[in-house]
Amino acid sequence: MQGSVDLPGGGTGVPALDYVASSRLPMPWAIFDIHAFVERDTGKEHIALSLGDLGTDEPVLARIHSECLTGDALFSQRCDCGAQLETALQRIAHEGRGILLYLRQEGRGIGLVNKIRAYQLQDQGADTVEANERLGFPADMRRYDFCKPMLDHFGVRRVRLMTNNPRKERTLEALGIEVTEHIPLQVNRNPYNEQYLRTKARKLGHRFKEYFGEGP
Repeated sequence: MQGSVDLPGGGTGVPALDYVASSRLPMPWAIFDIHAFVERDTGKEHIALSLGDLGTDEPVLARIHSECLTGDALFSQRCDCGAQLETALQRIAHEGRGILLYLRQEGRGIGLVNKIRAYQLQDQGADTVEANERLGFPADMRRYDFCKPMLDHFGVRRVRLMTNNPRKERTLEALGIEVTEHIPLQVNRNPYNEQYLRTKARKLGHRFKEYFGEGP
């Protein structure tokens, strides 16, 4: 790939990524830098949004965010994704330093069209896990191991992670990224996503004790 830079990881079970390019990205809250990465085996594209000096030993405020076109771009209230994305970027801008990894894992990994098929099943009464399983997919196909070479690219070894999902924390810790703090990101609970949030707590182990008294 022209202009790409090899990132380590392919020989260790972690997918190999190519870093491609970076650019300034003015956003409503700050001028971020946007960085493009490509999975070598699949060609799948991911981005990182960074702000400030990440090359110090101080833990970096971080968010791992999986793509959600309906929530992030179309303002869907069926989930909390768009609100989480905006809130995370606002917090990074407020601190003046941080990173958001935006991973192309639509619909918990099943893709956009299948997510809409899952929405149809949810309209008929299935929860989000049941809908994915009825379509023949696992409840959650997302993976977070390729965050390691992305964070390595910036020299990030320690993070303060904005998440409700303990699996992200466990994966980073297993890969040698220290999670020094877990910061809840519980925003935009509404009548349209109530069951969605409860399902994440009950079946996927997300932390929503503040909402429902459920989750680890």
